[in-house]
Amino acid sequence: MPPSPTPAPGPALLSVSAPVLADGDQRWCERVTVTIRNSGDTAARSGTVTFATHVIGALGVDWATLTSTQPLPAPIAAGAARTETYTVCVDSWRVPLGMRIDTRAVTAAGR
Repeated sequence: MPPSPTPAPGPALLSVSAPVLADGDQRWCERVTVTIRNSGDTAARSGTVTFATHVIGALGVDWATLTSTQPLPAPIAAGAARTETYTVCVDSWRVPLGMRIDTRAVTAAGR
C-alpha cells in the first residue's frame, strides 16, 4: 500500500484585534493600533488592512462610514501575531469643525 500524500498546507487565516485609537495631528486623522494574528498554515506574504471609519457629529450622530485600506505588515508567519499602528485619515472636508472620526472596525486579508 503506497503512503498517503501529505496534504498541502492551508492558507493564511488572519484575525484582527479591536482597534486601539489615539488622536492624530488633525481632527480628520487618528492613529489606530491593531494586532493581526495568523492562525493559518502558511505565512501571509502580502495583503491589505481595511478600516471602517465613522464621521461623528457634535451631538454624536454618525454621519457616514468611510472605508480605506493600507498594506498588511507582511510577512506574518503561520501562528504568529504582529502589532502595527496605522495613521488613518479621511478627506478634511468630511470632518467640519466640531466633528470627529472614530475607526470602529478593522479587517485584514492576506495572500
